[in-house]
Amino acid sequence: MLNIFLADFFELTPDLVWIMGKDGFVKKANPAVFKKLGYTEDELYNNMITRFIYPDDIEITLLNKFKLFNGELLHNFCNRYVTKSGSIIWLEWTSIFIEHKETVFAIAKDITSRKQIEKDVEEEYNKFKGLATHFKNRIETDRKYFAYELHEELAQLVSVINMDVGWLRTIQTDLPPKANERIEHVSAVSRLLIKTIQRLAFTISPKMLDDVGLYATLEWLCREFTLLNGIPCAFESNYDQLNLSDEMKIDIFRICQEALSNGMNYTEAGSLKIYINEKEAHIELNILDSGKGLNPELEKQAEAFISIQERAVSINGSVFLYNRKGEGSGIVVKMQKKHAPIVV
Repeated sequence: MLNIFLADFFELTPDLVWIMGKDGFVKKANPAVFKKLGYTEDELYNNMITRFIYPDDIEITLLNKFKLFNGELLHNFCNRYVTKSGSIIWLEWTSIFIEHKETVFAIAKDITSRKQIEKDVEEEYNKFKGLATHFKNRIETDRKYFAYELHEELAQLVSVINMDVGWLRTIQTDLPPKANERIEHVSAVSRLLIKTIQRLAFTISPKMLDDVGLYATLEWLCREFTLLNGIPCAFESNYDQLNLSDEMKIDIFRICQEALSNGMNYTEAGSLKIYINEKEAHIELNILDSGKGLNPELEKQAEAFISIQERAVSINGSVFLYNRKGEGSGIVVKMQKKHAPIVV
């Protein structure tokens, strides 16, 4: 009775059922296989299975076949086949190797429609990502222009005012004490204004990124943070920044800038450390606080965290938070080295 049921299943199931020898030849296939691929029995049984596999998928198929022969169950393995008409279909396999018979029993589902949907989604994602990247680059270009105008134009004008005030004091040596005090005050405010403009220009768009690179810029950012807040902050890395794209360098800097500017509760912060290291499949940016400086539940810090997440996503990254008793708190951004598109 069971054999009759299995025979009916073999003949009637819409799934592609294959019985293959260890030598790579098909011994038996159900009607769904012939209907889907379009080959005759002679064509299918008298050629090795690799004859029908899409050329780019042969190597990965043989690797998984080797695993199958070594006792591993092949489950949800996907590859492409070329039909007799020349079209390409995707099959998803579940296979077992019956060792004493040197036979592979395999069932495959046609997932071509699903793969096409994945491809369409990927294309839409890339389109919107490209649009987002365009706007992000446009914003960075505008920032550079604005920073240049601040640093080279406005700061220069303030410097001229300061020089003129100094010239006035040199020429008019008989000015009353009150006038000299005001001139000194104007000169001091002018110098302070120049430093403020320079700091704003750096915050808006650090020219250092182009001049000396990301790591030197992050070291400067940490030193500036320490001077302004009295909190130790250091940067280190074991990853070669030459392997980072310009987009990644900008986004890594912006993430660090956002975290230091708005992401920390300085009243409870300990020493801060920023470091970049390389893992097997990704790059990690770590912003660590030995105290209790990170609290995304606070409104200002929540906004900073959202901004960090958006930056990370734009470079195929993901953000993780941790806050462990005795170990401090931190932001970890994992960035892919490569982003491989779905191929159909």
